[in-house]
Amino acid sequence: MSALFAGKYNHTLDSKSRVIVPAKFKKNLGDTFELSLGLDGCLYIFPNERWEMFVEELDSLPATSKNVRALKRAFLANATECEIDKQGRIVIPADLRAKAGLNKELVFVGVGHKIELWAKERFDEADENLSIEEMAEDLTEYGISF
Repeated sequence: MSALFAGKYNHTLDSKSRVIVPAKFKKNLGDTFELSLGLDGCLYIFPNERWEMFVEELDSLPATSKNVRALKRAFLANATECEIDKQGRIVIPADLRAKAGLNKELVFVGVGHKIELWAKERFDEADENLSIEEMAEDLTEYGISF
């Protein structure tokens, strides 16, 4: 069974575009993992096993769909393999930093089988606009109840 990620951790990007990966997440990521563009203005961090599953799911979608081709391109063209250095840091490439608006303050958010990496101000704004009650109502469509 693959690792599950949960929790929220604030970290700082240094002048060389490095950030320390939270210890709770580091142990389940493995030696290398994938960093890619995510949805809602964040980046996604996938353990290799989950990344491979995600790519297989994308590959199973119909290539005749313009949206599918664009989505695959967005995720795969913006993916990079990361490795944690001896100090527990990863380097965030400049293009991904720009696309996600990452500056100094970052937030790692565990969301199940992947991690989201947010600019703190973007995360705070998105978090403020959440209505757990409205989202919970929507989950009943998927057979989930509380």
